Amino acid sequence: MTPYLHKVQYYETDKMGITHHSNYIRWMEEARVDFLEKIGWGFDRLEQEGIVSPVVGVQVRYRQSSTFADCICIVVQVQKYNGILMELGYEMRNQQTGQILCTATSEHCFLDQKGKPVRLKHRFPELDTRLHHHLQDYQNKSK
Repeated sequence: MTPYLHKVQYYETDKMGITHHSNYIRWMEEARVDFLEKIGWGFDRLEQEGIVSPVVGVQVRYRQSSTFADCICIVVQVQKYNGILMELGYEMRNQQTGQILCTATSEHCFLDQKGKPVRLKHRFPELDTRLHHHLQDYQNKSK
């Protein structure tokens, strides 16, 4: 799958010209939205189907800093998925240098509009299959 690209904006940097750490979490959200669109289940479709997917956890490891105008290449992978909960892994690299800037994970659940868990296998088998496929790809690459 094509990585998500983000160009660091001036307002995302601090007085020292370094990207503020909170922006990496925003970029994770951008990359997750892009990932879901690429597998055919963008947020607009999820919401039309009555699914919400809140963040239930985030873990970030900062390795190198980025600065204004850097292009950040973000690879998203399904690292865990059980039909209700999903963990996505992110690797952010400076596109020009190839340096890893940040690795992270985010955990999400799938709920209906009333806040009750949705078992995707039963209600949305197409989405369930696509997420399992991406999980298998990740597991095969990790071997």
